Amino acid sequence: MIFVYSFLFAGFICLISQLILDNTKLTPGHITSILVVLGAALDTFSIYDKIVEVVGGGAMVPITSFGHLLIHGALAKVDVMGPLGIVMGMFDLTASGITAAIVFSFIFALFFKPKN
Repeated sequence: MIFVYSFLFAGFICLISQLILDNTKLTPGHITSILVVLGAALDTFSIYDKIVEVVGGGAMVPITSFGHLLIHGALAKVDVMGPLGIVMGMFDLTASGITAAIVFSFIFALFFKPKN
């Protein structure tokens, strides 16, 4: 049943994003930013952790999980390192994802040319 919940949650995020994209003048960059901030806000109040418990991996796939990881790492490091832990903690949990995005973007830019 957790597979169904995962599918429905990720699909719901995609549905909301597509509805916003189709019915407003917001760009995909705006929607991405909104979802990252939404994930961060939900994690600030420990709501996103409860969603992850119910939904499982489906909550870790959408862009909202990036905001969740940013805040989750920052709050974990603040207890250990103080205010400096905010910055260090944000990149602690998300470093592999950011690094992969940079490396793959570079590789794809070598092989493909933009149409414009």
